[in-house]
Parts: sequence; C-alpha cells; structure tokens
Amino acid sequence: MSQGRSSWVLHVDLDQFIAAVEVLRRPELAGKPVIVGGRGDPTERAVVSTASYEAREFGVGSGMPLRIAARKAPEAVILPVDGEAYTRASEEVMATLHAQPRATVQVLGWDEAFIGIQTEDPEGYARQVQQAVRERTRLHCSVGIGDTLIRAKVATGFGKPRGVFRLTAENWLEVMGDRPTIDLWGVGAKISRRLAGLGITTVAELASADPDGLVNEFGPKMGPWYAQLGRGDGARVVDDTPWVARGHSRETTFQRDLTESAQVEEAVRQLVARVLEDVAAEGRPVVGLTLKVRYAPFLTTTFNKKVAETFDRAIVLARALELVGRIEPNRPIRLLGLRVDLPMPEDARDGHTPTRGGW
Repeated sequence: MSQGRSSWVLHVDLDQFIAAVEVLRRPELAGKPVIVGGRGDPTERAVVSTASYEAREFGVGSGMPLRIAARKAPEAVILPVDGEAYTRASEEVMATLHAQPRATVQVLGWDEAFIGIQTEDPEGYARQVQQAVRERTRLHCSVGIGDTLIRAKVATGFGKPRGVFRLTAENWLEVMGDRPTIDLWGVGAKISRRLAGLGITTVAELASADPDGLVNEFGPKMGPWYAQLGRGDGARVVDDTPWVARGHSRETTFQRDLTESAQVEEAVRQLVARVLEDVAAEGRPVVGLTLKVRYAPFLTTTFNKKVAETFDRAIVLARALELVGRIEPNRPIRLLGLRVDLPMPEDARDGHTPTRGGW
C-alpha cells in the first residue's frame, strides 16, 4: 500500500443502461418513458429488459410482462432489444474504466464493475470516473464506495442516479440496519422469506443473528455467509482475474403455447444447437444439463441431469431429450430454456460472489 493512501472499492453502475443507449441513438426520446423488451411488440409474450426512469414512475420494472408494462405506461415508447448495440456500448465503458489510473477492474456484466483503488479521496476519484465515462460514451453512471465489495455494491443504490455514496463499517448499520434483508446484495425473495421464518426481517437482525440458527437453516457454508452479508463484511480486494462462465443458457418464450410433444422436441433441438454454439469456443466439455419449463399460465419448474464429460453434440441432444420425457404430458408450455454446465478451472472454483437472478 502506498503511504498515506487507503484501499477502497468502487462499484460503478451505469444508470438505466439499455434505455440510455437507446436514447443516445434516438435523442428525441430524451425525457420520455422508454421501455425495452422482446421484439418491441407488447402483444407478444416478452418481458421488460429495462425501463427509463420516466417509465419507472408508472410502475414499470425489469422482468414485468411487456403487455402489463404497456398498460401501466400507455404513452411509453416500446423498443426491441438490440444486444449487439448494448455490447458495443458496454465495451467502451469497460475500456474507459480500465484506462483509469491505478485501477484494478473486475467486470460484473454489461453495465457494472468494481474498481479497486488506493487513494486519499475516493469521492474525488469516483467523480473522475463518472466524468471519464460521460466524456467517452455519453452515458451516466453512479458510483458506490465501500471498504468491502458488498458495501460498495449496496452503496450504489443510494447514489442513483448520477451520484456517489459511501458505505463503510462505520455507517453500515446506521444506513442499512432498519432496512429489510431483501435489500442486501445476494438476498432474494425466497431467502428473505426463510429469514423471516427465523424472526429475522431487518439487516440489523441478520447482522446479530445466532450463527447456529443460520447454520441449521442454510447449512454450514451459506449460514455464515448470510450473517456476513448482514454485517456488510466480505472480500476487500477487487479481483481482476478474467471471469469464467460456469455454463451457458438459452431460452425461448413461445407466442403460442406448445401443446404437441413433437413441438416440444423440436424446440429443445433448437435450444441445444443454439447453446452449443455459445460453448463452442470454450474448450470445456459439457458436464450437466438443466431444462427449464414454464407451463401456461406461469408455473415454472426445472429438470436436471449430470452428464459424463462430453464434447459430443449427439450425446448432449440425447440427454436433453431424456429430460423432455419428464415434462408433464398434456400441459401447454409457454417457455422452454436449456442450460449446459461446464467444468470450472481449478483457479476459478474458490471465489464466491453473490448474485441475483439466473436459473
């Protein structure tokens, strides 16, 4: 560590990223409610990928069915998802972050990253980052500052939009203590409900919870982990080791429910072909499969199968079709998804970063 400097974690999160990219391409949409999802057609089955702040004022949020979003915000402009455009914009942002002086950068996704930095003035450095991103990409970002990755990540929410906020051990419970556990990074609705079943509803209660009770409920690994989340503790060093995917997945929402077994099998064949294209360059064999099925109207289940290490497409397809055999007959299907699991390199297996979403 340099003399006179402290180590800090900055969490950089682009504001309304996808909507912001679309507004840059269509300046006339600035200040209007913008919704991005599916093919941009609210009469089709699709969900909201992102909504501008103006659209969020109508109650529109990510993951909401597009038809409901259109009803909530009838004046909104609804646009199709353009993944290539968002990838290009993201690459520009991440290149900007990597170019910052003394920065160690850990990319988390399209629109967010951690920066590890040694500085006496983390707020000043954060504002320099915001300015650099703005000048190079014309996009705005918020920055959370923390003494751990968890605190930096949570702090960003208090800085949005376009702001900077600091959370450390000193003010963690003051800011977060009375908040519900679901406000923590890595605690979703299911875990929050299980915690509530233990009488733990706030961050402060989780921070002071009996470790034995958490171990009994969540196991010897995750019990202590959730207690650590409640305190905001955890990793303090940003790891710039390139991220390695544990698997790849694809899914399709059908405009009309699938009702015939032949339709389901053909859809799974297409999913296998698409997901194996994603893993072709990995150089790692398939070791597991998960088939996601959403029955109409909205009941979702998954079927799993471990696979002996294989690169053989025919074997992967055969195992995927075996999973199809576990689907309930005569039930209309509105969505199918397929995930293939890949073995992890030894040096990528030990880290644990909390995430939301996924399946």
